[in-house]
Amino acid sequence: MAKSFLWFFLFCITLGLSHQASLLKKDFYTAGVVEFRPSNLLSDNLDAYLEIIQSKNASSTDIIVFPESTLNDVGDTSFVPNPEDQINPCLSDPNATYYEHFLVTLSCAARNASKYIVINLTEKQKCEDVPEDTRPCASNGLNVFNTNVVFDRQGVVVSRYRKVHLYGEPKNSTFLPELSTFETDFGVTFGHFICFDILFYTPAHQLVDQGVTDFVYPAMWFSQLPFLTGESDRKWVSSISAVQIQLGWSYANDVNLLAAGASDPTLGTSGSGIYQGRSGSLKRVMRQDSGERSIYVARVPKYKIRRRMKRELTRQVATNSSFNIKRDYLENFRSEELPIESGKSGNLNKILCHGGFCCYFDLAWRSLVNPVGNQSSYSYRIGIFEGWRNAKRLDVNYVRNCGLFTCSGDSIDDCGQLLPDLQQPLVTFTRLEIRVTYPESREFLLFPDTLLDNLLPLEPKSFEWAQQQPSEESHQVRFALRESQEVSNLLTFAIYGNYYNNDCTFGVGTVEEQLACGYKNPKI
Repeated sequence: MAKSFLWFFLFCITLGLSHQASLLKKDFYTAGVVEFRPSNLLSDNLDAYLEIIQSKNASSTDIIVFPESTLNDVGDTSFVPNPEDQINPCLSDPNATYYEHFLVTLSCAARNASKYIVINLTEKQKCEDVPEDTRPCASNGLNVFNTNVVFDRQGVVVSRYRKVHLYGEPKNSTFLPELSTFETDFGVTFGHFICFDILFYTPAHQLVDQGVTDFVYPAMWFSQLPFLTGESDRKWVSSISAVQIQLGWSYANDVNLLAAGASDPTLGTSGSGIYQGRSGSLKRVMRQDSGERSIYVARVPKYKIRRRMKRELTRQVATNSSFNIKRDYLENFRSEELPIESGKSGNLNKILCHGGFCCYFDLAWRSLVNPVGNQSSYSYRIGIFEGWRNAKRLDVNYVRNCGLFTCSGDSIDDCGQLLPDLQQPLVTFTRLEIRVTYPESREFLLFPDTLLDNLLPLEPKSFEWAQQQPSEESHQVRFALRESQEVSNLLTFAIYGNYYNNDCTFGVGTVEEQLACGYKNPKI
């Protein structure tokens, strides 16, 4: 009997090692991201999570990512195990006497499905457990965090990340910003962050600089036209289209990004996708009518292995009746309207500056049809902005942006809005090129920022992006529509320059500060 048990035990170990070796040999892994419409009932959200995990569409996945703030709220918080303790809530607390029922249930779901599961939840932690944090504690003795939790195939909590850059949320930030990664049995190490974090150096870009090539990204993104600058005092206003920034961030850093988005277009939230760096989207969705609870699955090539994958992309024109999109504060831009005339072709070569920051535009277009009756149609402006995004009660960053964007009239006040009854495009762009010289900086990210009228971005096959550093003090960027390409359903075509905090940027600060940053010949 003992020999039989020993044989069975060794057989199981051998089988497990063989399976892991097979996963490591593959040049891809299979990922699923969930576009999820939340309800106010935790039990309803949990049941829907379980249904998705157990669904046929999810059966082939190695890892599933759920979005931000779609499971529980501040009324149903849970303690979360420290990943260093390698705790399996499903086995260690099956009756949910310490961890909340929903956390134990999802640990068991990951174990039963044998998948890595990434969720986002509202976590509680005793203040006394962090004695080094001397900040005032709530009267109930608890900190409350916006937290990602990662279960491995056995249901063990192997990673936890608490959001650094809160977006007007009644939650705590950690005493020190967290950098979180986790390793998988298919040979990929993931970093993770949450929603608004993507606009800041720590932790998102910092993990890229440390060599991480794959990311999970839960979000509840409130989209806003046409791209992020300006100032906002509205509580729930974010920035550009969710898929727009997801693709741009993945492309600029040349990393794999698994982005899962909350899905309620009536509130302006939607956008999920799986992105393969410079190769673009493997899957993407931007809901415009009603939200959904669906998983989108794709094979993701492992880093250093770049293969062409089949992309399933759809198209649907967005109007302001189908998607509650927000508006950026474009009044802060230096802008100029394009001289588009009905029935005529045109072009524009223009250098536009905001202070000492300048962009060169080379554009050409032709009319498609004459407007009929009261048919709505977009006009276009080129614009440029350099400065702080001074949103109240939020972490802020410094941006240097320039691009082309749509308007519904001839005033800047008419820009950054969706038209209610757009019939068909009246103009197509036959040439789009923007050239910019950006100053060198210690921490910054430049990326292509595009949006079509279906609220999805242009894919890399449609544009050219060149970034070079001719000197220690500057970067030259050329962003253009590919030759022979035309685009007639454009909302935004821009270069997004995110300088995070603008520290150690060439030409910024005193001579002494420039020298301290390592610049030999500062130009003040």
